[in-house]
Amino acid sequence: MLKIGLTGGIGAGKSEVSRLLAAHGAVIVDSDVIAREVVAPGTAGLKAVVAEFGEGVLAADGSLDRPALGAIVFADPARLRALNAIVHPLVRARSAELEAAAAPDAVVVHDVPLLAENGLGPLYDKVIVVDAADEVRVERLVRLRGMTEQEARARMAAQASRADRLAIADLVIDNSGPLEQLAPRVAEAWERLTACR
Repeated sequence: MLKIGLTGGIGAGKSEVSRLLAAHGAVIVDSDVIAREVVAPGTAGLKAVVAEFGEGVLAADGSLDRPALGAIVFADPARLRALNAIVHPLVRARSAELEAAAAPDAVVVHDVPLLAENGLGPLYDKVIVVDAADEVRVERLVRLRGMTEQEARARMAAQASRADRLAIADLVIDNSGPLEQLAPRVAEAWERLTACR
């Protein structure tokens, strides 16, 4: 089994690279998807979050009210640490289950947005960084996600710098250009990865 860490700054195109790697046969373990799973209605994760933060973080349908929770944790680093102490171990456990279920010769790609920020590079055989110029990322966030330029730059500033991400990369996939240029770059990265097995 080859364990790959996949990361990239907001707007770089990491999700599209993940989709393309899956099309090549990679087993994708998506931390964002799992983070939602572990606090879905009826889970021990959601019960723990409500016990820590109160009923005010629940929506009318009993699901997690993410904006309400975000308003609490992003205004107070101690509260964010409390949330992470609940969610991160659950995400790690579920990620390990999914990895263990993969075939012994699989290429397992862990899609981890905060890989660089949390110093997780050593957990993987290889780290792929999806990279795009800051101005390209700002333009995408404004055009595709409806952010203002100021919001886009603030979200980018809250993440690791491009230099920090590139410093941990074994492979860099440049996604500064149009989408049609991405598929051949991912195919080339796939060839390099599978040659390592």
